[in-house]
Amino acid sequence: MASGITPTLALRSAKGVEVWKPEQQQQQLTFIPEPGFTPDQSKSCRAIVYSPNGRFLAWANGTTVQLCRVSERWTVIASLPRPKACYLQFSPRSTYLMTWEVYTENPKETPKEKPNLFIYRAETGEEVFSIIQKRHQEWQMHWSSDESVAALLVGGEVLFFDHSPTGPGLKQVVKRFGGLRNGGVSVAPGPSPPHIGVYIPGTKGAPSMCRLFKYPNLEMNQPVASKSFFQADKVDMMWNRKGNGLILMTSTDVDASGVSYYGKQALHYMTPKGDSCGIQLNADGPIHDVAWSPKSTEFCIVYGFMPARASLFNLKCDIVYDFEPGNRNSIYFNEFGNLIVFGGFGNLPGYIEIWDLVRRKKLTNYQAPDTTLLEWSPAGDKFLTATTAPRLRMANGFKVWHYSGALLGEYSWAGELLEVLWQKYEAGTFAEVTISDKKVTGIVSATPVASKQKYVPPGARNSIVITGSGQKIDMRPPIPGLPPGYRSSTQIKNSKQKNKKNKTAGGADGSQDATAGQAKDASEPKAQAPKKKPPKGAVKKESADGDVANGNGNKTNPTSSTANNNDQEEVESTTVVQPKKVSITGDPEKDKKIRAINKKLKDIKLLKEKHERGETLVPTQVTKMNSEQQLMKELSALKVAA
Repeated sequence: MASGITPTLALRSAKGVEVWKPEQQQQQLTFIPEPGFTPDQSKSCRAIVYSPNGRFLAWANGTTVQLCRVSERWTVIASLPRPKACYLQFSPRSTYLMTWEVYTENPKETPKEKPNLFIYRAETGEEVFSIIQKRHQEWQMHWSSDESVAALLVGGEVLFFDHSPTGPGLKQVVKRFGGLRNGGVSVAPGPSPPHIGVYIPGTKGAPSMCRLFKYPNLEMNQPVASKSFFQADKVDMMWNRKGNGLILMTSTDVDASGVSYYGKQALHYMTPKGDSCGIQLNADGPIHDVAWSPKSTEFCIVYGFMPARASLFNLKCDIVYDFEPGNRNSIYFNEFGNLIVFGGFGNLPGYIEIWDLVRRKKLTNYQAPDTTLLEWSPAGDKFLTATTAPRLRMANGFKVWHYSGALLGEYSWAGELLEVLWQKYEAGTFAEVTISDKKVTGIVSATPVASKQKYVPPGARNSIVITGSGQKIDMRPPIPGLPPGYRSSTQIKNSKQKNKKNKTAGGADGSQDATAGQAKDASEPKAQAPKKKPPKGAVKKESADGDVANGNGNKTNPTSSTANNNDQEEVESTTVVQPKKVSITGDPEKDKKIRAINKKLKDIKLLKEKHERGETLVPTQVTKMNSEQQLMKELSALKVAA
């Protein structure tokens, strides 16, 4: 961190606007009110913003727009008469402040249409420009990095202003670009003259188009690059800091394939050199977030169904690194592009992953529940997470984390906290942070952690006590008005059923014991009793079933044999006569063929029944069913030959 520079925090809440200054006390980062700033006690503050160089702070308090110079005294430069202002933004070099309020018409006033977009000079608070701007999105003026060119999309036309030292400034429109109803415009950062990105929506089945022009050559036949695409109701244009790469994120409100409820998205890439291509992703699913690295040499995309994938791309749209899948939906680069935070917020429980992009190494991961806002410090070594309204109106507050995962400080807000901002600084104010694996000692969060114990109803708490012998004793007090030990009819009935089940189980156990006893007795040796002779005239029967000769299932008469062994003391064994196959033709080979044909005819009969019931038959079954006549002929020939 630069010597003697401590970024401040601006807070907007239901109580008003405050500025806090962090102080390091041992392991904890504490926050104290900035002594030179007078808090604004207004309860209807709608917006707050720091200028890009950190020299100005502006906020809308519902009565005026306060423009303040950041210094030891925090001097208020001007109170701008904009009570309805809800959006504020500074120009890139902090020269101008833009305010926007919802457009309204009053027929009783003259004129009934009044400007709602105003531009003021930041140093003095002087109004330099005003216009009617009905657009809610992209309401602001688009500036080049040196503020020499400004573009404003009004209706379906882009107005260009020459703000160079020799130009007329905001007093005169120098160029116009029409045909952009429901379209968009974006001015590239970087050196002047800048490149202008224009989104032209498709009409009557024609594709949508994005074109790049080199200012001031804005004729339709003078683009330096062009990209056309279908299925685009909206296009977001994202330039890198150097202005040599543009990502187009197209989206539709409805996904015709029905895969996503939130519509369909696609990514395209363009360069001022004339190159353009589609960005190919390795997984299907929604595109959660896209972000350029501050180094302007790579960009990151989080995409796919959960657990989502994250990939790092170079300027050729090739994947240079695939992060491990995780529950994430947002991307945050630090000021120097050597650290990246993946966040899982919104419908995810606040997952945070911190990666070292130089070594492609995960430093830590943890949870910051109920996070609705995350912003890196301009020093690049810490960031804050906050729980803000109106997303969440309970347990509002913010925490400051070190990139190693240590919690440096936290503050719980009494009431609704709406916004928290770090003070900004010009590029080069802070030296690039050196990433270390050394763990920084932090504090323990005072935020209560949700209990993981199973919920027990109050009536069941401390009701059952288990003694040392394992006996369960019901300690619940008796029902008021009833004697101790009283049991309802339902309880008595349940008790009887339980006892009955126990008796049944006990009887089963007793029978098992008896069986075991009998087996034990049988295994013990006993005195041999004299053998008895079998009764005279005992008969042993032997039977045999005849084979089915013609497949009709006719049975032959069983044969029997009798043996009287009166002189023998015991019967050793019984002989069983195996059934004999009845010959049909006298030739074993012909008999075998006849049996096979009969089996096939039986199968064909079953197939015919299936066909009559309307069941679908496969081609092999149909072929088999059609061979019935041939089989009948073969069967007749075999019988005649016999």
